[in-house]
Formats: sequence, structure tokens, C-alpha cells
Amino acid sequence: MATVELTDDTFEKTVTDNDIVLVDFWAEWCGPCKQFAPVFEASSEENADVVHAKIDTEAHQRIAAAAGVTAIPTLMAFREGVLVFNQAGALPRPALKQVVDAVKGLDMDDVRAQIAAENNGAPQA
Repeated sequence: MATVELTDDTFEKTVTDNDIVLVDFWAEWCGPCKQFAPVFEASSEENADVVHAKIDTEAHQRIAAAAGVTAIPTLMAFREGVLVFNQAGALPRPALKQVVDAVKGLDMDDVRAQIAAENNGAPQA
């Protein structure tokens, strides 16, 4: 599956309508982003069951800000609409494969239980 371009309008629907979505936040002027692009594209070809998406942070500043992106490239992984990985920096191919494999192997019932436990333990405003 080829990499898809996301916009402010398509980000949420893409994340919530697909099981696993990897999002690469990038910009044209970013050297490490350009180095990471072929690694990300190769992963999209090897993992047809995972949506690989890119967001140009210059063209779509609102979604980048809403996602809390402070450095690029930033890779985020969503599973069943839940953010399960968030890391700035260009990953080498073996590290990206580890991320994809780990996200595929997650027990989402356990992840949701952990999130619920964290939210229940949070101080109430």
C-alpha cells in the first residue's frame, strides 16, 4: 500500500476508521525527514495491512499543533484510534520494523485498561 497524504480534514477519520495507522509528520525543508521518507515508503510496501500516512507540518499546522508535534520528523502510531507510539526523529529501517511489529502485537484490551486506570488515578479538576 502506498503512503497516503493526510490533511487537517482527513486526519481524524483516517486514524479512527483503520486498525493501525502510522503517521509521519514532516516538512519539505527537513533533511532528516527526507532521509526517513524512503524508509517509511518501504515499510508501507511491506505492511499492506498498516496505513502509512504523511502530514506536511507546514501545510497543515493546525493538526501538527493539535497533535503536539514539536520536532520533525515525528512518527505516531495509532491502533484502533488510540495513540500507542509517539517519537521524534528519523528511525532506521530495523527500528521502524520493530515499532510496526510491536503495534501489531499489542493487546488493545490491556492498553484500554491501562488508559482507564491512569485516567481514574488522575486528580479531578
